[in-house]
Amino acid sequence: MPDRSFERILVTAALPYANGPIHIGHLAGAYLPADLYCRYQRLKGRDLVFICGSDEYGVAIMVRARAEGITPQELVDRYHPMIEEAFARFGMSFDHYGRTTSPVHTETSQDFFRRLAQQGTFILKTEQQLFDPEAGLFLADRFVRGTCPVCGYEEAYGDQCEKCGTSLSPLELRNPRSALTDATPELRETTHWYIPLGRLQPALERWIDTKKDWKPNVLGQVRSWLQDGLKDRAITRDVPWGVPVPEDVARQAGVDAAGKVIYVWFDAPIGYISATREWAARQGDPDRWRTYWQDAGTRLIHFIGKDNIVFHCLMFPAMLMEHGEYVLPDNVPANEFLNLEGQKLSTSRGWAVWLHEYLETFPPDLLRYSLATTLPETRDADFSWSDFQTRVNSELADILGNFVNRTMTFAHRFAGGKVPPLVEPGEVDRAVLAELAAFPERIGAAYEGFRMREAVFETMNLARLGNKYFNDTEPWHTRKTDPQACANTIHVSLQLCAALSVLMEPVLPFTAAKVRRMLHLEGIRASTPEGPGTGRGWDDAGHPLLEAGHPLGKPEILFKKIADDVIEAQVRKLEAAAAAPEPAYEPVKETVTYDDFARLDLRVGEVKRAEPVPKSKKLLRLEVDLGFETRQILAGVAEQMAPEALLGRRVVVVANLAPRKMMGLESRGMLLMAEDRDGTLTPLIAAGEPGAVVR
Repeated sequence: MPDRSFERILVTAALPYANGPIHIGHLAGAYLPADLYCRYQRLKGRDLVFICGSDEYGVAIMVRARAEGITPQELVDRYHPMIEEAFARFGMSFDHYGRTTSPVHTETSQDFFRRLAQQGTFILKTEQQLFDPEAGLFLADRFVRGTCPVCGYEEAYGDQCEKCGTSLSPLELRNPRSALTDATPELRETTHWYIPLGRLQPALERWIDTKKDWKPNVLGQVRSWLQDGLKDRAITRDVPWGVPVPEDVARQAGVDAAGKVIYVWFDAPIGYISATREWAARQGDPDRWRTYWQDAGTRLIHFIGKDNIVFHCLMFPAMLMEHGEYVLPDNVPANEFLNLEGQKLSTSRGWAVWLHEYLETFPPDLLRYSLATTLPETRDADFSWSDFQTRVNSELADILGNFVNRTMTFAHRFAGGKVPPLVEPGEVDRAVLAELAAFPERIGAAYEGFRMREAVFETMNLARLGNKYFNDTEPWHTRKTDPQACANTIHVSLQLCAALSVLMEPVLPFTAAKVRRMLHLEGIRASTPEGPGTGRGWDDAGHPLLEAGHPLGKPEILFKKIADDVIEAQVRKLEAAAAAPEPAYEPVKETVTYDDFARLDLRVGEVKRAEPVPKSKKLLRLEVDLGFETRQILAGVAEQMAPEALLGRRVVVVANLAPRKMMGLESRGMLLMAEDRDGTLTPLIAAGEPGAVVR
């Protein structure tokens, strides 16, 4: 639960990259959890601002634009409005959705950079980097291709080989060439600004140690980085797309600023600040943003996916600390990844459910509910169309929709379309009303603790309670034998419907509004920035909201069940989008003799420790017990398996492989993996003791 001394809450959701549309993995990772939380807090009557926007700089934007033969600005101008519109249709309740190509963002980023430069935070380093003589610019990692020094793949990128998974630097590639012009790059000197994270690590560690209530998956990743030691990190690049390095700062440092931009990982989180500045200007109070970013009474919360943990828990806090005028994050409730139909989401091969396409077929609330019950809060989760159908038909339609419909129908048929008075309620009537009183606090506690799935489950439990109460009191019988008992059932059930119209607002905002229209229930505080900020709200939902005699509107069906053929069509659409020729088996390599094979020393090893390698998307650092010694081995499997999936396993190791350095770490051996035709890796597991010879 948050410290009640906080006067206001500032919520940010990770800025989506404006090089493609939004898919359900994005929604489950950062955006839906943030919206659930913000809508709840507004219903509680708290002072809250919810900020997001498009991240429009970076090499990925340049790569996509070049592939399409357009400028980076044309690319982001296409996707920014597409993303913004899809979010709005989905019901995202942002106070402001900005973009990092705005003039305000440029000014804010440069001012932030200038402040840190003036305070002496940065260090300058001059080093050699690859330069394209034909394009006339230095090459970012992804703009260099060449032969992987590990597996010999000739199309490896300058930051990683996508075939074997090895993390690389451009200078490690053999036969490097420019991805822009195919020219052979030259080594040239260039100077860049670095933020000395190693020097700042002690302060970051002290701050992290105060975050006892953060998610274990977040703290685990952060502490792994800290344990390995933070290094200086470049915050400028020689590319033509980004926020320009301030000329006055460059001039004072004796550096030519031409072609130098602020690195995207540095400017992107500043986008939260610039977007808040734009919001404040829209409110007619341009300095109001300072209250939310620079006043100690603010609770700052970042909703992100697991791939952004290091930037929001270490990099951005280091920047804020060095600046000195900003509040630090109070919590960063990052989610894990969402899979699709048992497979990893892959936009490159079309294995994704795109939000804008979903909204062409189904109402937004169905996806909001289905995803909210499947959020990857502590581990990866899976979305399937069959589960989506079950959630809609068996829960939304059969539980929530059924309860509201039968209550409204009985009220019109047997109570004249008005709320009947509650007279001499029976024990079961009083018990249900007493249970209702506890629901706002119970559901709210889950939202406060960032347990969104639990909050949604408890909300549906209120509808389950309503159905059970309706069945137990049997108003279809009592309408003849005891009309007042029937009227009491209708009264209590209508109060439950009214409570549901408030408590289900965070997850089902469009449905909640529909129920309130049916009930003619007005004066409810809004869960969005546009609606009224006063009125009855979250805590009031535990008490009767409808007076006796209150007139009701006509009942409407809330949810229509989804037929099998509709779901089958979605599955076929997904499979068609991802259709590709059946991958061939890798050819058998040339014949070797037994003596060739006998040169390999294969041993059983037990993985005693497994953790991500800082700055690497692919590598895990393992400590493997070979019986006679423990070795450090780097395995390029981080994108396919979590460290804990290897921990404690007995694996097969090539023990006499020559040592090799990767990412500054020495790897003394290699794990044997089975690679399926789709690229899935599975470690070979052995039953022998550590050190046993595999023959």
